[in-house]
Amino acid sequence: MSKETVEVLIEGGKATAAPPLGPALGPMGVNIGQVVGDINKKTDSFKGMQVPVKVIIDTETKEYEITVGTPPASALIKKEAGVKKGSGTPNQDKVADLAIEQVIKIAKMKEDALLGKNNKSKVKEIIGTCDSMGILVEGLDARDAIKAVNEGKFDSEITSGKTEISAEEQKELDAEKKKLQEEMVTKRAEFEAKAKAVLAANEKKSRSDIKAKMIEEGVPSAIFEPMLPEDKKATAAAPEGDKK
Repeated sequence: MSKETVEVLIEGGKATAAPPLGPALGPMGVNIGQVVGDINKKTDSFKGMQVPVKVIIDTETKEYEITVGTPPASALIKKEAGVKKGSGTPNQDKVADLAIEQVIKIAKMKEDALLGKNNKSKVKEIIGTCDSMGILVEGLDARDAIKAVNEGKFDSEITSGKTEISAEEQKELDAEKKKLQEEMVTKRAEFEAKAKAVLAANEKKSRSDIKAKMIEEGVPSAIFEPMLPEDKKATAAAPEGDKK
């Protein structure tokens, strides 16, 4: 019994007979429309995300099996949080807040790829990824959220495997996200104003001195780095012997 495997990356729920899937399946003699329909059913929960799909085909009977991989944890987190990207400065700015049920949902979807030995450990892994993206969990920073998990605060949810939240809870999370993003815009404007003031007060100083002052004033590097002047010493002409 011979088998052939077709591997493609498609957007969840939106597979079509167009390239790359259709041309790859054509020579296999399978019902392409049926395969496409089955793929879309299996990937419907991943709408808006790229999903790795394998179609394993028995070349004699034309029977097939579809296996669906999962997007990276970061992509699943962004989908649950309703954001297009994480925070560029996660230690400073938070862009969204997830309920523990949403974290459990992601941990379940990625369970085969996670290193944790049990559900609680896997949930903590996802919380760690949330931290690197500037996303809170139950209104807590990652360290506090992981501490709460360790203390058993979410044991009932993790044990039951609850993954759904109510419409009211979603409404509250959306309101929190809006508030966090408004705070981020306000905070960024404040940092930019502070950075400009530092530049104005130290315009005759070296790049390194200005940078040190920015750090001293607590301005994030992502904001002040593009504003720093070129270092005159670094851009000075090289010695004659080094010129080509």
